[in-house]
Amino acid sequence: MTTADPTDPDGPAGPAGPLDPADQVEPVDWEDPEEGDDPSGPHGSSPYGSSPPGSARRGSAALPHPRRRAARTAAAVVRYLRSAPGTFIWLLILGGNTFALVRMSPRFRRYFLITHSTNLDELGHHPVKVLIASAFWTETPSFLFWFVLFNLFSVPVERWLGTRRWLGVVALAHILATLVSEGAVAYLIDAGDLPYRTKHTIDIGVSYALSGAVGVLTWYFARPSRWFYLGAATTFYLLLFGFSTNFTNLGHLTAFLIGVGCYPLTIGAHGGDWRPEKSLLRKPVFLLRR
Repeated sequence: MTTADPTDPDGPAGPAGPLDPADQVEPVDWEDPEEGDDPSGPHGSSPYGSSPPGSARRGSAALPHPRRRAARTAAAVVRYLRSAPGTFIWLLILGGNTFALVRMSPRFRRYFLITHSTNLDELGHHPVKVLIASAFWTETPSFLFWFVLFNLFSVPVERWLGTRRWLGVVALAHILATLVSEGAVAYLIDAGDLPYRTKHTIDIGVSYALSGAVGVLTWYFARPSRWFYLGAATTFYLLLFGFSTNFTNLGHLTAFLIGVGCYPLTIGAHGGDWRPEKSLLRKPVFLLRR
C-alpha cells in the first residue's frame, strides 16, 4: 500500500503512475457561444460532446442572423430601385412637390396650379414649360395613390423596356394626349359648347403618362393573357370616358391608345411574353414544397 505524499506536486499516483495535466478534464461551459465564436472548439470537436440527430441547435444554426436578413432585405430593395431609376426619381420629385403643395394656402395653390397647367392659355404662352412642369404636380395631394399605381404599371414597363424607351412611351403619351384633349377644348369653345373661361382651367398631373404605361404593358403579356389584359384595360378607359365625358378622360383614353400604339418600341426588348398564370401559381407550389 502506497501513501500519497501531500507535498508531491504531481498529486496522487494511480496504477499507471501520476496523472498527466493534459489528461485532466476541463470543466465545460454550457452557455451558448458568443456571436462569431466557432462552436466546434479550437481543435475541431464540439465542447458539448456529440449532439443527437435532429437537435434544436442544428435547426437554429440554419436560421439566418437578423443582421444578415436585414442586409439581404436592404440589398433587394436597392436592386428593385435601381431596376427602374426613372420611375423612382419621378416619384421622388412628385413626393417633394406634393409635400410643398399641402403647405400652400388654398388661394396660392390654385394660382400656382393654373400657371403650371397645360390649359389653352398657358400652352399658347409657355408650351414647353407647362408640358414638362405639369408632369411633376398633381391637382390634389395623393402621393400614396400614385406610388401604388406607378409600382404596378410604370416600374414593370421600365424594367422591361429600359429607361430610354420607357421615357419615350410616357413622354409621347403625356404630350400627345394633352394636345388632343386641349384641341377638343379649343374646338368646343369656338363652337360655343364650353365657356371661354375653360381656357384657364387646371389640367395637370401624371395620369396621361401613366395611362401610356398601362397601354404599352399590353405587349409584355404572352397570348392569350395579352388579349384579356387589353380587353379589360380598354373597357376601363371607355367606361371612364362614358360615365364622365370631359376633356380629361378623353386624354386618358387617348394616352392609353398611344401606349398600345407604341408596340414598335417593344420589339427586341428582353423579357416579354410573360405568362402570369404560371408565375402566380409557381410561388404557392414552391411554398408548399418547403
